[in-house]
Amino acid sequence: MLDDIIQSYNEAVFETDRMAALNVVDRALAQGVTAEEVVFKVVIPAIETMMSLIASDPDANLAQHFMTSQIAVEVTEKMLPKFRNSPEVVGRVVIGTAHGDLHSLGKRIVMGCLKAMMVEVVDLGVNVSAEHFIDEAVRLDAQVIGISAMMVHTAMGEEGCRKVRARLQERGLTDRIKLVVGGAPYRFDPNLYQAVGADAWAEDGINAAKVIIELIREVKRHDTP
Repeated sequence: MLDDIIQSYNEAVFETDRMAALNVVDRALAQGVTAEEVVFKVVIPAIETMMSLIASDPDANLAQHFMTSQIAVEVTEKMLPKFRNSPEVVGRVVIGTAHGDLHSLGKRIVMGCLKAMMVEVVDLGVNVSAEHFIDEAVRLDAQVIGISAMMVHTAMGEEGCRKVRARLQERGLTDRIKLVVGGAPYRFDPNLYQAVGADAWAEDGINAAKVIIELIREVKRHDTP
């Protein structure tokens, strides 16, 4: 039964058919599939499948990736109240687009993947200053700052990740808050993240979620006496 649910859900998200995907979830619940199984055995694997398709199938596209992540958020938020036990929140991230950059699609995909994986995400919007990134991360006790940049000059600019790194160092926060970056410039040059002072980068939404979760765990291990 679960295999049929997984196949039907994957077909729905591949076709970017939100209502069909939600209907699959409702049918699964009616057949006795638990909310936990829906999230961890249907929704999250569907995101991973979509990422594999994007890498290997020219017919898969960014719109499908985006819709998959947004459906994942909607389904996850619907399932959480049905969990037998409240799920453990992995950690907290503040995310935004670098100063001078107004693109938002990339970070919205990442946010969808993170929320489905039980990471709290606070969206700071676009054109975010270094100071705002850090002030909000401190205020919210976030373990990771995520900075998206779709243009080379905003990725490499002195007001972007470089400045965030410098301010973290000035305030003695480099062990408490980690930096992750993503966007087209980093795909063109996989070593660029080091040049701008980030701790890590990710090529796509699902890998961004995995990278960010590992950074969260790194911070928590450091904070453990």
